Amino acid sequence: MRGSEDVDFKIALKKLIIDACDLADRIEIGDIEDDVPLFGRNTKLGLDSIDALQISIAVQQEYGIAITDSKQMRRVMTSINTFADFLYPEQAP
Repeated sequence: MRGSEDVDFKIALKKLIIDACDLADRIEIGDIEDDVPLFGRNTKLGLDSIDALQISIAVQQEYGIAITDSKQMRRVMTSINTFADFLYPEQAP
């Protein structure tokens, strides 16, 4: 199973993003769609590079995975599904 197929994992990831970016006063877990862009002024969340840094720190603390390359960060944090697949790759049989 890949991360994008694990509903519970995606919920935990959404909560991590909300907590890391202090969005609890304006966003709920259910407001974050799985396939929509997370970053940019015209997105629902409107996340920016500072938010990406906060999220990457939270991911390192929670999952022990460091994302230090900014290009990789932008690629894997495109949406909840891409981020979940990066953090929780498909398990080999």
